[in-house]
Amino acid sequence: MNEHVSAKRIDLPEGYRPQDDEDFMNPMHVEYFRRKLEAWKADILRESAETLQNLQEDSLREPDIADRASSETDWSVELRTRDRQRKLVSKIDSALRRIDEGEYGYCEKSGEPISLKRLDARPIATMTIEAQEAHERAEKVHRDA
Repeated sequence: MNEHVSAKRIDLPEGYRPQDDEDFMNPMHVEYFRRKLEAWKADILRESAETLQNLQEDSLREPDIADRASSETDWSVELRTRDRQRKLVSKIDSALRRIDEGEYGYCEKSGEPISLKRLDARPIATMTIEAQEAHERAEKVHRDA
């Protein structure tokens, strides 16, 4: 595993993206993914705040029953979305914790490095693609049994 990475921020060159020919989870990789996760979390929290404000502003009930039903359906969808976002923020927080602990980027099952391409696409990934697929196959077998 990676040694503990200090919380000290480093400067990244403009447009920097981690490359496979660099040492895996070097300080620049770590900083890149920390920033990516923090920006994602900030976006989610901003959207959640906007949603909450919209729900509060729209809380005046429409007198028409069809309009009211439509609004309630919209609110239900918004609340389900917020619940998914809350779970996502929890996963982002967990990834940030793994960064602080020097464990980010390594598969929780095998300890192998997770590909940079996978981490860039899904920065909350905790397993390599192979381990994730094996996990999902085992889950399906267990569910179907």
